[in-house]
Amino acid sequence: MKRLLLASAITLAAVAAPASLLAQDAAPAPKETAGALFGTRENIEHADISPSGQYVVYLTPGHGRVTSVFVASLDGSAPPRLVMTSGADPDRLRWCNFATDTRLVCQITGLVDSAGILIPYSRLVAIDTDGKNGGMLGQRDSQFDARLRQFNGEVLDWLPDEPGAVLMSREYIPEAGKMNTRMVRNENGLGVDRIDLATLEASRVEGPAKDADFYITDGRGKVRIKGYRPGVGATSQLANKMVYRYRPEGSDEWQPFSTVEDGGMGLSPVAVDASCGCAYALQPLDGRLALYRVKLDGSMATELVYANDRVDVDGVLRIGRGDKVIGLTYAEEKRHAIYFDKEYGNLSRALGKALPNLPAVDFLGSSADNSKLLIHAGSDSDPGRYFVFDKTARALNEILVARPSLEGVALASVKPVSYPARDGTAIPGYLTLPPGKADARGLPAVLLPHGGPSARDEWGFDWLAQYLANQGYAVLQPNYRGSAGYGDAWLQRNGFQGWRTSIGDVTDGARWLVAQGIADADRLAIVGWSYGGYAALQAGVTEPGMFKALVAIAPVTDLEMLKSDARNYVGRNLVVDMVGSGKHTVEGSPLQNVARIQAPVLMFHGDMDLNVAVGHSREMDKQLRAAGKPSELVVYEGLEHSLVDSVARAAMLDRIGAFLQANTAE
Repeated sequence: MKRLLLASAITLAAVAAPASLLAQDAAPAPKETAGALFGTRENIEHADISPSGQYVVYLTPGHGRVTSVFVASLDGSAPPRLVMTSGADPDRLRWCNFATDTRLVCQITGLVDSAGILIPYSRLVAIDTDGKNGGMLGQRDSQFDARLRQFNGEVLDWLPDEPGAVLMSREYIPEAGKMNTRMVRNENGLGVDRIDLATLEASRVEGPAKDADFYITDGRGKVRIKGYRPGVGATSQLANKMVYRYRPEGSDEWQPFSTVEDGGMGLSPVAVDASCGCAYALQPLDGRLALYRVKLDGSMATELVYANDRVDVDGVLRIGRGDKVIGLTYAEEKRHAIYFDKEYGNLSRALGKALPNLPAVDFLGSSADNSKLLIHAGSDSDPGRYFVFDKTARALNEILVARPSLEGVALASVKPVSYPARDGTAIPGYLTLPPGKADARGLPAVLLPHGGPSARDEWGFDWLAQYLANQGYAVLQPNYRGSAGYGDAWLQRNGFQGWRTSIGDVTDGARWLVAQGIADADRLAIVGWSYGGYAALQAGVTEPGMFKALVAIAPVTDLEMLKSDARNYVGRNLVVDMVGSGKHTVEGSPLQNVARIQAPVLMFHGDMDLNVAVGHSREMDKQLRAAGKPSELVVYEGLEHSLVDSVARAAMLDRIGAFLQANTAE
C-alpha cells in the first residue's frame, strides 16, 4: 500500500497522459502484430463521472500489467491528470469513483504467496484527484491481529445527502497475545461505519457481527439487509446455503428474510429501493430465476416483477449516487433491459436511434443532480465508446474509445445461431466469421467454449474471438448444457459432473459447422480458457481425430486435483460438492486420459492463478511429453487467471496464431 501511494507522486512525472480526452492514440503503429492489436488490454478499464458532472475519472493500462488512474475535465480545458499508478506487483487497481469532485475512493486487489498458498486481498483507499492525501479506509492493521486481514471492506452507500462521506462495511479483527495493556481490540466480525473521507474518521453505524458476510443499504444511508453463509458445525468450512435477514422500517431488530440452499428455492436479495421501502430479489420460477419485489414493512408481501420463459433474469439496473433501481436485465440471443423508470426507458430508446450502430447501451453513472449521464455503447464489431449525455442541453458527446488500437481495423459481425446436439437438443451459440467472408465455405474453424462452467457467452465484442476471426477462422462459441443463464434444467449438474453432456455439446458444434459447409473437417481446432481450456483438452480425449490443434489457457486438467487444490480454503466443501465423486472424476479428467489425445497441445498459465493452480498445466505437459505427445506450455510469472498483462496477451495471441496456422494449414 505504501509503495502504491508513493508511486502516485513518483510516477506523475514519468507517465505521459493522453493529450486530451478526445485525442487518444488513433491508429496502431504499422509494426504492431495482430496479437498486439487484439491482446492489448482495453484502454478504459473503469470510468466514473464526478458529482458536478464536470470531470471523469478512468483507469487505463500502461505497459504490460501497469494500470494508471487519470482525472480529466470534460470541457477539455486541461490535459488529463495522473492520480496514481500500480504495477500489479502485486497490487492492481480495479476501480476509482468520485466521492466529491476532488476526492476519490479506489479499490486495490492482489495476491500473495504464503508458503505455497495463494491468498487474495483487497483494500479501499481514498485519495485526492491530484494524487495527494492517500489513506486506507478499513480498520487499521495491528501486529497482534488474531487472523489475516484479507478484505478490509466495501462501499455500501455513497450517501448522496452527505457529500464527502461514504457508508462502508469494515472487517473487524480482534487482537491476540497483547500483553501488559488494557488497550486490546476485541470486536470481531463485519460491521458498518460512516467514513469521513477528508479526515478518515469513522463513526459506528452497525456493530461488528460474525453472522454477516455482506450488507445492503437503501441508498440513503440505512442498512436494511444482511446475509451470510454459515459454517459447517464447529469447522471453518462454509455451508451450501445463504441466510438473509432484514430490518423493518423504524426497527433495530433483524427479522428472517430467507434461507436459500445453493441451487434451491428462496429469495436472494439484490437491492433495496428506498422509494418503495422494498427489496428486489431473485427466486426460481418454473426453473428459471425471476425478479420479485418484497415489502420490508414486516409483512414480507411479495409480488412478481418479471419472469422470462427462456432465460434467467440476471439482476437490476441502478443509476445515480443513491443507486436508484431503474430496471432489470436479462440475456436471450442479445442482452435486453426493461426499465421501471420511464425517463430512462425513453432515453434508452432515443439513444438506440441516435447510435444505431452501437445498440448495447449501458448507463454507468450520473452527476449528483442526474443532469449528466456517463454512458457506454458498443456492439459485436465495436469494442465500445464512452459518452456524456447532458439532459439539459440534450447533447451527446463522445469522450473516450475503449480500444483505439482497433480504430480502422475491420472487425467481424457476431451472429446468434442454434445447432442440434446428438440427442436433438438445440444448443444456442454465437458464430463469428472472418470480416468480408460472410458467405465463405470450407473455412478453417475454431470451437471457443466459454469458462465457468456456470457462465455463458453473450452477443458483443470478444477480443479473443475477434482475433481468431481476423486470422481467417470461423469461430463458434457454444452455450453448452452446463452453462448459466438458461435455467436449472440447462445448468444440470454443472459441466464437471455432467461433463459428457457439456463436452458432447461442444463437439457437436464442430460437426454442425462441417455439415453446414462453413468449416473444413480437416482444419478444425479448439481453443478455451479456464473451463473452456478443460473442454478443449477433454474434447481431444473424447474425439481424438476431430481437432488438429488443442489450445488450453489456464485449464483444469484433473478433477481430483481441483478438489485437492481447495483443501486450504474455507470454500473447500463447495468445490468438493461441485466436482462430486465417482468414476466421472477419472473419466472426465484429461490428465488421466493422456493416451487418447492425438492432436498437438499448446497451453498457457499464470503461476499466481488462484482459480486453477498452475500445477494442472505443468502436470498435463509433463504427462503428454512422457507419452510422446506434442505439447508446449508457456508459464507467466506473477500473473493470475485472467493474464492481465498486455505484453503477455499479445505474445500469447501471436503464438496461438502460429500454432493454429501450423496445424490447420491446407
